Amino acid sequence: MPSNALLGKTIIITGSSVVQSVQQLIEQHGGKVYNYPLIETAEIVSDEDSIYTANLDSYQWLIFTSQNAVTSFINKCERSRIKIPSSIKVAAVGEKTATLLQQHGYSIHFMPTVYSADVFVKEFVMDPTERALFLRGSMAKSTIHDGTGADEWTVYETRPCTTYLQELEQCILEHEEPIVIFASPSAVDIYAEHIVPNVDWRYVKFGSIGHVTTSALAKYGVEPIVQPKIYTMQAVIEQLILEEQKK
Repeated sequence: MPSNALLGKTIIITGSSVVQSVQQLIEQHGGKVYNYPLIETAEIVSDEDSIYTANLDSYQWLIFTSQNAVTSFINKCERSRIKIPSSIKVAAVGEKTATLLQQHGYSIHFMPTVYSADVFVKEFVMDPTERALFLRGSMAKSTIHDGTGADEWTVYETRPCTTYLQELEQCILEHEEPIVIFASPSAVDIYAEHIVPNVDWRYVKFGSIGHVTTSALAKYGVEPIVQPKIYTMQAVIEQLILEEQKK
C-alpha cells in the first residue's frame, strides 16, 4: 500500500541502472529517486571466448553471480552459434541473475541462502569428478575459484564511471540528508575517492546491499542505516520504508 514513509526523502542509487519497479516503489511512498552510476560494465571479447565455447561440454556446472555475466555469456554463445548441452547444471547467485537465466531457458540447480560468494562456497557441493566454470567479471575476487576449484572465464569488465560525479555531488549538496545506496564495494571506493573530499561522509546516510559492501563502508568508519538480509535493491527500499514507518 502506498504511504508517505519516504516523503521528503531523496534516494540516490549508484548502480548501473534503476529497475522500474524500484523507482515506482520509492515514488509510491513519497520519495524522490536519482540514479548516478559509479561503475559501468562492458563485455570482454578475447581469444578465450572461442576456447571456452568450444569446450563447454567438458563442464558439469556453470556458475553465475551477476546479470552482466549472464548477458555476456549469452552474447558469446549466440555469436559462436553454440547450444549449451542439456546435461550442464547452472548455479546462480541472486534472484535477478536466476530470473535472467530462466528467461533464456536455463533451469537453476543451485542458489545459496545468502546472495554472496563467500556463502556460496560454503553451501555449494559438487561431485569430485565434476568440473565447474565460473563466468566472472574483471573485478571479481578469487573466492569462488578458491572455494570450488572452478575454472574462470572473464566475460565482462567493471570500471569506474566518472560521467555523473558532478551531478551526484550537486544532488547531495542540494538535498538534506540524502540516502545513497551502494550495491558493491567498488562503488563505495569510487565514492570515497571522488565525492568524500568535497562532501564528508557525515552529511549523507547510506544503504548497503550485502555484507561485503557493508564491510567496504566500515573501512571508512561508516555504518549503513539499512542492510537487508535479502541482497537486492528492492529489499533495501522495502527496509527503508519499514524503518521510516516505525518512527
